[in-house]
Amino acid sequence: MPRSVNAVASRARRKRILKQAKGYYGKRKNVYTVAKNIVEKGMTYSYVGRKLKKREYRALWIARINAAVREEGLTYSVFIHKLNEKGIGLDRKVLADLAMNNPASFKALVASVK
Repeated sequence: MPRSVNAVASRARRKRILKQAKGYYGKRKNVYTVAKNIVEKGMTYSYVGRKLKKREYRALWIARINAAVREEGLTYSVFIHKLNEKGIGLDRKVLADLAMNNPASFKALVASVK
């Protein structure tokens, strides 16, 4: 009985990895064994990066809100506390956008909280 190897699936698997490695430098793009390791590492970086992006944006929003609120004579923590006491359910993304792009309405919001 002849040896059975699934060449179609093997080739497809290799092609998929090499397609993902397209654009890499040197052997990383066209040698399967090298490309496999690099693509795998790249996938872990992209997974971690998606988590880090969320953290970095939240920190940016907090910095923007803090800068805008300090002009009105409050601190960030006091402002957020007063928002929660009043029951205003705006998240930090919306607050930062208001502070950057619509300062008049943000000042009105701060005045209503004070």
